Amino acid sequence: MKADPTDQQRLLELQALDTRLDQLDHQLRSLPEHAELAALTARAGDVDAEVVRTTTARGDVQRELVKAEQDVQLVRDRAARDQQRLDSGAGSAKDMQALQHEIESLARRQSTLEDEELEVMERAEALDAEVARAQADQEALAAETAEVTRSRDAKAGALEADRAEVAGGREAIVADISAELLALYDKIRAQSGTGAAPLQQRRCGGCQLELNNVDLARMRAAADDEVLRCEECRRILVRTPESGL
Repeated sequence: MKADPTDQQRLLELQALDTRLDQLDHQLRSLPEHAELAALTARAGDVDAEVVRTTTARGDVQRELVKAEQDVQLVRDRAARDQQRLDSGAGSAKDMQALQHEIESLARRQSTLEDEELEVMERAEALDAEVARAQADQEALAAETAEVTRSRDAKAGALEADRAEVAGGREAIVADISAELLALYDKIRAQSGTGAAPLQQRRCGGCQLELNNVDLARMRAAADDEVLRCEECRRILVRTPESGL
C-alpha cells in the first residue's frame, strides 16, 4: 500500500490518542466506586428484607396485642357486671354464691390473660427495637450509597470530559488521513489493540522485536510513500529519525 508520508506520521499521533482513549475507558470501567456500589446494593437487599421482616412481625404482634387487650377487657367488664349484681343483693343466696364463684374464676382468668398480654407487650417492644435498628441501617446505607454515587459521578464526569477532549483531537487527525490508510490502521488495531508503531533503533515499537537485516534492507529500499509492516506483529511501521535505516 502507498500513503503520503505525512499521513503515516500522523498515525503515530492517532495511535497515541487511541491509547489514551483506551486508558480512559479502562479507568471509567475500573472506578472503585463501581464495586462499592455493587456491594452496597447487595447489602441494601438484605437490609430491605430485614425491614420488611421486622415490620411484618411487629404488625402481627401488634394485632396479637390488640386481641390480648380486648380479651382482658371482656373479662374485666364481665367481672364488673357480676360484682354489681352481687353488690345489689338481688337474687337468691344460691345465685349470690354462683356469682361469687364466677367472680373468683374471672379474676383468675384475668390474671392469666394479663400475664399473656404482658408477654405480648414485651415481644412488641423487642420488635419495635428491631424495626428501629433495621430502619436506621437502611437510612445509613442509603446515605453511604448516595455519597459513593456522588464520588463515582464526579470522577466519571472528569474522565468523560477528558475523553471528549481526546476524542475531539482524534476526529481532527482522522479527517486528515486517507480513508484507505485509516481503514488498514483500524483493522489492525481491532485485532491487536495497536494499529501503528514507530520504527526506532531497528526495533518495532509495537512488538518490541528487533528487525533482521533482510527486513531492514527491504525497508531501506522502500519508497517514502510505501506503507511498511512489521513481519512479526503486522502493525504499520512508521519511519522516524531514529529508525536506524
